[in-house]
Amino acid sequence: MRPVDTGPPRPARTLYVGFVALLAALLVGALVPAAHAGTAPHRAPVRIKPAWPGNTPNTTGGKDYFIDSALGRDSAAGTSPGTAWRTLAKANATTFAPGDRVLLKAGAQWQDEQLWPKGSGSTGRPITISAYGDPNARRPYIAANGKVPNPFRADGTKNPATVGLTGAIVLRNQQYWDINNVELSNDDDFATDITTGTYVRDGIMVSINADLLASGADSVMDHFRISNVHVHNLDGPSTWQRIHYGAVNFQVFGSRSYKDYGTGGYYFKDVRIENNTFENVELHAVQFAFNWFAADGADAGQYDESGKWHEGWEQLWVRTRDLYSRDVYIGHNYAESVGQGAIQLANTKNMTVEYNEVNGFLERYDAVSCALYLWAGADSVMQFNEVYGGPDNEYDGTPWDLEYTNFNVTYQFNYSHDNEAGWMAYMGNSSNSIARYNLSVNDNGVLVKNMLSTNYSPTYFTNNTFVYDGADLDYVHDETFLSRVYFLNNVFYNTSKTKPTTWYRRTGALRQAVFAHNDYYEAGGTHSPQEPADPDGLRADPRFVGDPADYVTGVGVNRIREAAAHFAPRDDSPLIDAGRYNPRLGTQDFLGRHIYHGDAPDIGTVETLIGPKVPNPVDDDPIEEEVDNRVDLALGRPATASSTHPGANGTLTADKLTDGSLTTRWAAADDAAYPITLDIDFGANTTFDQVSLDEYTDSGTNPRVRTFDLQRWDAAAGRWVTFATRDTGIGHDLTVTGFGDITTSRLRVALTGKIATETYTPTLTAISVYNSGG
Repeated sequence: MRPVDTGPPRPARTLYVGFVALLAALLVGALVPAAHAGTAPHRAPVRIKPAWPGNTPNTTGGKDYFIDSALGRDSAAGTSPGTAWRTLAKANATTFAPGDRVLLKAGAQWQDEQLWPKGSGSTGRPITISAYGDPNARRPYIAANGKVPNPFRADGTKNPATVGLTGAIVLRNQQYWDINNVELSNDDDFATDITTGTYVRDGIMVSINADLLASGADSVMDHFRISNVHVHNLDGPSTWQRIHYGAVNFQVFGSRSYKDYGTGGYYFKDVRIENNTFENVELHAVQFAFNWFAADGADAGQYDESGKWHEGWEQLWVRTRDLYSRDVYIGHNYAESVGQGAIQLANTKNMTVEYNEVNGFLERYDAVSCALYLWAGADSVMQFNEVYGGPDNEYDGTPWDLEYTNFNVTYQFNYSHDNEAGWMAYMGNSSNSIARYNLSVNDNGVLVKNMLSTNYSPTYFTNNTFVYDGADLDYVHDETFLSRVYFLNNVFYNTSKTKPTTWYRRTGALRQAVFAHNDYYEAGGTHSPQEPADPDGLRADPRFVGDPADYVTGVGVNRIREAAAHFAPRDDSPLIDAGRYNPRLGTQDFLGRHIYHGDAPDIGTVETLIGPKVPNPVDDDPIEEEVDNRVDLALGRPATASSTHPGANGTLTADKLTDGSLTTRWAAADDAAYPITLDIDFGANTTFDQVSLDEYTDSGTNPRVRTFDLQRWDAAAGRWVTFATRDTGIGHDLTVTGFGDITTSRLRVALTGKIATETYTPTLTAISVYNSGG
């Protein structure tokens, strides 16, 4: 394809101006981070007479090799601009040494070529790909035009010899590389959207191919720097090919099962991807993950230490085998018009992802993804990112995602707006997930979408500000929270004057959600009957310093705090000191201010400086200790079942029904015959008038029970006596009452029939028994 004619800079994006903008700037002040080298959307990267790195001396002790597509000669030495090579093939045939630089001439272009230089650098002496020449010329441009190897064989299976060789620039089983100041594309006709076939095309493809590493070879690839790179026009089919591709793509490949490879290796370390521009790319702008490793078969899944089952694709094995990539920084990148998820990250720990801007994602791909997220990761933070222009998508499609198998992943200080699918996807099977001090405006879909599995520990949504149009909003939550979720100090601001907030679509959706000290504002004055109970919450106008209808856009992530300052509370706001402290709030608000001042934290994303600073807050009233004060008469009592499923390492036993945890469960064997009985032994005569039951559900497990009986043991007659019968199912948190006081030493729950559309046998998380009269 011909190089893109960038032309003069296009007009910058609009910014809400006026008194509020000035006030926001004063609020932000010195807290605004330094501007980065990225570019504003809708205009080409602009340079003001830079000194290309190749115009300065090599300080790493290696040799410089120059490539000039117009005047170079492959027969020349290549060690000076006057003896430059001509083709990338010459570099591809060369094994470079630590400290060497591969320098491409600014303004030059290489059509139908791919750059794959060989060799690795070393500590303090990376090999560099960069530019030299006229400071006024454009970046050197490699237009691979799709002329890259196909990673599939003719029969559609993956080819171990060619996976990972699909970039305009390729590195495979190599380390210590810096890549900067180049322009890349990899499609011969981007105007024609590819919808079928097998095409995998990357900008920069960095891979570990486990099958090609010699025995005993280093399987950890260290030190990569990718900066000031412009990647555009990458196209591929709009269906999942089971290989990821994108503008910058880090992948680990292996054709055998992950069980066949060693532990403690096969990952990337010390990676920085920053100050890059990505436009019109697929699938992703930045991608980090394992691929292949036979993780989809029936034997690829595993049970964790608590008996929770993880499908192979959830990649718990990355954690148990310590295969995480680590020490990764992704920052100050701009991505526009991305086919699938823009910044899709996985299998990484100790990762910081900040000051990235995503303008449009899922624009050409017909499957699910989110704009910026990490899955199967750990100990990582996503902060100061901005996402807008997302699609209207039933599944996922949100800016952010609390994904499967994450451990200690935090989303904070992010700004999303005008995303039609909603705000945050939330999958489950994770631990210590926190979303705090984020701003969401007009993410009018589902605010917290999905929740398809229980978690290891509670999830916290704290001090977020949600501004939405209730007439356009689908739900606050669309499925059912399956384990404990805390909503603390959030603002729910509905701008609609005609439609109050719709909180859920499934009965019992909020059963595991605890709402405390939130503000629920309805511009129309009418509150939904679905609104959750929050005894210490507010129903007041937050009195923001700015008009919510004129929220800040177009200033870029380097000034992202202006958006948050727009929603700071005025001095007379009811949000001030109306929140509740919890350690999951962290130590700073969106503007970098200390948490907290005054009598309590403020509600929302901005903490005012009103009142004395509380230097070392202590949570002396933990919300986690606020539990149902009813006495569960079945708690800890022996339980037996007429049938027990043998799976999950023997953890699906009846004692899980009385252990007090909704994250454990009992299940009947697949061939269980009805009635299936569950017996609780109180040990002595016990009086009760309520029995609560809860079925287990997840993404593939629906409620299964249609009919059941409650029975007491009649010791005198030596038989079971039915005292309650239901034919409307159980589902979640069903409390059966109306049968009066029952006194017995044993309780039986007899499951007598299943829902007609369900195939499998029942599985329950809890049986609880209460006496409302004490």
